[in-house]
Amino acid sequence: MSPTMETTAQLPGLLSRDEAAQRCAIERIRGGVIVFTNGVFDILHRGHLEYLSAARKLGSLLIVGLNTDETVRRIKGPQRPFFTQQDRALALLSLRFVDGVVLFDEDTPARLIEWLTPHVLVKGGDYQARDVVGYDFVMNHGGRVEILPLREGYSTTGILRSISARNGG
Repeated sequence: MSPTMETTAQLPGLLSRDEAAQRCAIERIRGGVIVFTNGVFDILHRGHLEYLSAARKLGSLLIVGLNTDETVRRIKGPQRPFFTQQDRALALLSLRFVDGVVLFDEDTPARLIEWLTPHVLVKGGDYQARDVVGYDFVMNHGGRVEILPLREGYSTTGILRSISARNGG
């Protein structure tokens, strides 16, 4: 079974694309606001926690697109991810403000965004709204893109560099 096809049977809250689309459809019927963000979330830190909490406050359902291990290696290099996609998904799903996680194999979440059609697309302050993958799609479907501020001094890459330096690496 491919990583994006894993279902709630393996890990409650880890959703296939179809399961996530169903959750979004139910939320729309209820009149809720669907929020989507994505990332690697390799080592959860305070910056991630504040970001995800703020994202959830923008709507009634927060779905997180999570890069699979293979996409992380393609994007970040062979030493990443530090934690497996299952571990990263479990960490995210342990947060009260994350309602569901969907793994994706593509280098960008564009297809997943189109599949879910969120009302609000969220990224961190290192992006400009127009540069966010999915911007045009979400805007053309009546949604909005929100850029949330980053917490200074918190970055997974920086944390890993610090650990490596402390260990003589």
